[in-house]
Amino acid sequence: MESLFIGIWKGIKSVTAWVAKVVSKRPGILRWALYGAAAVILLIVAFVAMVWMGVFGRVPDKQELSSISNQISTEVYSADSVLLGRYYLQERSPVAPDQIPDGLRNALISIEDARFYKHGGIDIRSLLRVFVKTLALQDESAGGGSTLTQQLVKNLFPRRSYAFLSMPINKVREMIIAKRLEKIYPKDQILALYLNTISFGDNVYGIKTAAERFYSKPVQSLTIDESAVLVGMLKATYRYNPRVYPERATQRRNVVLAQMEKYGYLSATEKGVLQKKPLELKYQRLSHNEGLAPYFRSYLKAELLAWCRQNKRPDGSAYNLYTDGLKIYTTIDSRLQRFAEEAVRSQMAIIQQRFNSQLNSATLTSIGKAHVTQLPLYKAMKKEGLSEQQIMAELKKPGPRRVFDWKGEKEIEISIYDSLIHHLKFLQAGLLAMDPHTGALRAWVGGIDHEFFQYDHVRATTKRQVGSTFKPIVYAAALEQGVSPCDYVSARRTSYTNMEDWTPENSEADTYDQKYSMEGGLAGSVNTVSVKLMEQAGITNTIRMAERLGIRSDLPKVPSLALGTASISVMEMVNAYGAFANHGKHVSPVYITAIADLEGNVLERFGQRDEPVAALSKETSAMMLHMLRRVVNEGTGASLRTKFGLTNDIAGKTGTTQSNTDGWFIAITPRLVVGCWVGADDPRMHFRSTSLGQGAATALPVVGRFLQQMNDDPSFSY
Repeated sequence: MESLFIGIWKGIKSVTAWVAKVVSKRPGILRWALYGAAAVILLIVAFVAMVWMGVFGRVPDKQELSSISNQISTEVYSADSVLLGRYYLQERSPVAPDQIPDGLRNALISIEDARFYKHGGIDIRSLLRVFVKTLALQDESAGGGSTLTQQLVKNLFPRRSYAFLSMPINKVREMIIAKRLEKIYPKDQILALYLNTISFGDNVYGIKTAAERFYSKPVQSLTIDESAVLVGMLKATYRYNPRVYPERATQRRNVVLAQMEKYGYLSATEKGVLQKKPLELKYQRLSHNEGLAPYFRSYLKAELLAWCRQNKRPDGSAYNLYTDGLKIYTTIDSRLQRFAEEAVRSQMAIIQQRFNSQLNSATLTSIGKAHVTQLPLYKAMKKEGLSEQQIMAELKKPGPRRVFDWKGEKEIEISIYDSLIHHLKFLQAGLLAMDPHTGALRAWVGGIDHEFFQYDHVRATTKRQVGSTFKPIVYAAALEQGVSPCDYVSARRTSYTNMEDWTPENSEADTYDQKYSMEGGLAGSVNTVSVKLMEQAGITNTIRMAERLGIRSDLPKVPSLALGTASISVMEMVNAYGAFANHGKHVSPVYITAIADLEGNVLERFGQRDEPVAALSKETSAMMLHMLRRVVNEGTGASLRTKFGLTNDIAGKTGTTQSNTDGWFIAITPRLVVGCWVGADDPRMHFRSTSLGQGAATALPVVGRFLQQMNDDPSFSY
């Protein structure tokens, strides 16, 4: 660096001496004018040299510029290669130069840098135009003198503040870096880098994300007029946003098309036709809360963050989930996921209407008051010493707030307190579909809307009482302990003195004097029969059976366990039922298949973590499927046949807990197990009518609609 300074200083001295020699023989006024001009030139040269040497801050060298990296979103893909969503700080995803269509390239060059392929990073002609028109003639329509390469530099290396010298220092710095970039990258690569880094507003960065956001298509499929719309936005991303201001965006698009004609990329006829086209968007927002499988992606995030901490890049640093552009490949089937989300959306809207008719406003208000005290704002005001009356007065002040509604979210004037009450009344659902042979999770819906209700009702840590869906585990344990499926069991009442004379009851009053086969008892979900079968199997053996089936939740050693008083997650229950369809073998859930880097290099592959475990014999699993088929054909799950018209080979079991708090249904097909839970977040809110609140009326319709959609799609053979 010292020798560099000495060289520059000697150069300046030599130039100064030469200038002095030349101008010394000139007339006085001219001599001083030349001295002044020479001084200005020397100051400019010295100023540029100082910026170049990093006096005002380090300038990236060629080595650093050769490995440019942006904050690239990590992308999550389904098993059928559909983008489910992204993890990002800035929503950005890159495209390669050969993925950029000619129409997009020509539109960008026409409006931003017509001489892009003729200059070396700095366009002297444009600079002179700006100097003469903008500065001398005060013509603001002359535009700027920055090339696309200089604009790329500004995107990659944001400008800094240097007080009154900010503009000249930043401009010179950008010119220097632009020249270096032009020596490293070919023109098409620079253009691709620019399109990958530019902001399109709404936290959208890069042309790939913009194409997906505004037109729901890949960059390669953009038409000329669509390209012109997106390029036109770059002048002012909000002002020319086609979703917010379609008329302005159309006008700006037409300006871009006119420029394309001016520079020979379009004929006058082509321009005229394209300018008359309507602005047709296909807008979709792939945010953290939207897109396919948001609950699944939220669940997956914690595991991916842990993976990133434990795995290192080639340079030894840990991977960053939000900026490294990883590719996550999962077992989710995008078609099944859409079916699942539609089933929850359509059926829960209907079920909610029935629930609303049974809501008790006094009960809702009482529960709401208990939830208010858990609000962070309530706690903060309490800590500040405000009285209960003052806190409630603040919480009941109306204001513009977004609220969930089955007809679509809306913004209304509503207080924080009333908003809480409004959202508290909604029933929730959790649905999970799994391949019982591989453990691959195919669809995951953790709630009715991830933006408003982020509590996930599928994951293993979310537990609710399972009701009669636990009975097949009791029956399997009994079969494994030698109880014959042909034996008949009395349904008479029995009081259990070890449980304060607890006496299980049946939903039908005329069942107590009857005897049931195992098949009949399960089909009718007769409580007293289930309790007696567990007595024969043994509570300890029943619990061990549940554990072999993959249930890790605490199971109480009490007779009421036979009726499903234990709290277990949807994931555990679906996983347990999988063994019935897998010849008695239990496999653990699998949801990630591979993680790759930005270039597609696989960093790690994932498969079944554990070897399949024989949880029960093939004979027992076959007998359980036989009995569970009767539940669907004749028993509590018969509406799958009568209401949804399903003729598939389906087995299943309904479940309803005390006071209709939780509704369950789990269906088994040869290649898929589908489980659903329905209930309120607060268990104190529930249906008053069993006919409306039982699992057959709440959870079963969701599964029924899901399977119905699969039947309507000829590509499925589940």
